[in-house]
Amino acid sequence: MNNIPLKSHHILLSRSLVIFLISSAFLLNAGNWPQWGGVERDGNSSETGLLRIWPEVGPKLNWQVKDIGSGYSTPVVVNNYIYILSNNGLNDEVVKALSVLDGKKLWSARIGKVGNPDQRPNYPGARSTVTIDGDAVYALGSNGDLVCLKANTGQMIWKKDLRRDFSGKPGKWAYAESPLVDGDYLICTPGGSDATLLALNKKNGDVVWKSVTPEGDDASYSSPIAVEISGTKQYVQFLSKGLVGVESESGRLLWRYERTAQKSPANALTPIAYQGLIYSAASRSGGGLVRVTGQKNQFKVEELYFSKKLPNGLGGAVKVGDYLYGTSGPMLQCVEFSSGKVVWENRCVGSASICQADGRLYVHGDTDDMALVEATPEAYREKGRFTLPEQPDRGRAKAWAYPVIANGRLYVRDAGSLWSYQIRE
Repeated sequence: MNNIPLKSHHILLSRSLVIFLISSAFLLNAGNWPQWGGVERDGNSSETGLLRIWPEVGPKLNWQVKDIGSGYSTPVVVNNYIYILSNNGLNDEVVKALSVLDGKKLWSARIGKVGNPDQRPNYPGARSTVTIDGDAVYALGSNGDLVCLKANTGQMIWKKDLRRDFSGKPGKWAYAESPLVDGDYLICTPGGSDATLLALNKKNGDVVWKSVTPEGDDASYSSPIAVEISGTKQYVQFLSKGLVGVESESGRLLWRYERTAQKSPANALTPIAYQGLIYSAASRSGGGLVRVTGQKNQFKVEELYFSKKLPNGLGGAVKVGDYLYGTSGPMLQCVEFSSGKVVWENRCVGSASICQADGRLYVHGDTDDMALVEATPEAYREKGRFTLPEQPDRGRAKAWAYPVIANGRLYVRDAGSLWSYQIRE
């Protein structure tokens, strides 16, 4: 380098700096987790180059913070920000932005109080996961406070009250849905006979349409997804009494399937859709796959299989290739998606929430054990396990927040604690 002329030296350094900044920006944005279930709302990450096997003590811990507030909300990560919903006691439910570098608070915005504080069993607290869309944060508090905030400051842009404004009826454990942003629409589920499902203009909160089911279902604890079936775009949601599809432009009810909701007090699993096939499940009913077919004005539902022994836990399930992975009771299962056949099952870390990246399942047990499992139908192949350190006192509750993978890091939340691990090779 000493033989290179000074001017050329400066040019090389400048080019290197530009390349570094561009590469860093690309890596920073390529692996964001901007909403419930990630980019596609299905629990899958597109990141690669992650650790194939964990060290015996687990991956490197970047940091742990213990003061983020209570609740069961899963974090989302966009660029340098982590966004969570949490509560301080029962009177203050807040959206917080934290730094990815050290977990320190960047801003906090109160949106309301905790909903249904006298629920039984009693686990009051923030539940929903926020949604990031451009420079806006959308969050639904457990009491029905729906807000749009500025992503960099937390300043309020607009607010609605699902109970007051739309006569909303949540389940006994209050609102737990994570709102869906689709184009110019924000889709949510007030529940009840005024607006079972609701589309708002995401920019100002104005009503676009209200959808009312004949049963006037209460809201459940699931989150809606957008699908296209036979050329008709639909929003699919798992309500208190069944799985439904409504037309995206009008909210008109297109079809309904009730079996997986029967005898279930908590329909929490987000529907999983693939080419007109939709999987839904609840712990006291079971899991089932339906095929939805039809035309714009008439759709029908055909049940392909149903079983009480398929993935149905609060931790959801992910589809990887032709197979579904999730927990049924304490067992982690691999299930052939098209047939419902259980290919293998293993106790792993017990009842757990789950996400997938780079051919690996990240399994967060509800007692704070983490496992790395190969996503393959060939056999159960565990690639690492560790216990999260310095766990919080959560009382009788469990560690229900889902794991998140963003920009080469694994984020795990339990009550007031949040951990960040380095998982890129």
